[in-house]
Amino acid sequence: QVQLVESGGGLVQAGGSLRLSCVASIKFFGLKPMGWYRQAPGRQRELVARITRDGNTNYADSVKGRFTISRDNAKNTVYLQMYSLKPEDTAVYYCNSFPSSVNWGQGTQVTVSS
Repeated sequence: QVQLVESGGGLVQAGGSLRLSCVASIKFFGLKPMGWYRQAPGRQRELVARITRDGNTNYADSVKGRFTISRDNAKNTVYLQMYSLKPEDTAVYYCNSFPSSVNWGQGTQVTVSS
């Protein structure tokens, strides 16, 4: 059974940083591309960053240069380091495989105050 547990969110001022973690109970985790997604109130969920099994990364234009996705396959964990946070980054952040599966975790709330 797939289980995704995100953590590390919180309230931060604009310009601040946060590091999100996601422990993924996914079979053959090390072989799967993974992604971080976010959903702001009233908006559709969007892909923020993704990473291949080999560590190649890709980012949405809105976060490029500010966010870094990484993974530790030995720990079945994917990370999202976020710098220079903006109020528009406020959302619930989720991890999932890429493309995403139907199973989602509870997410972790990130709130950036101006």
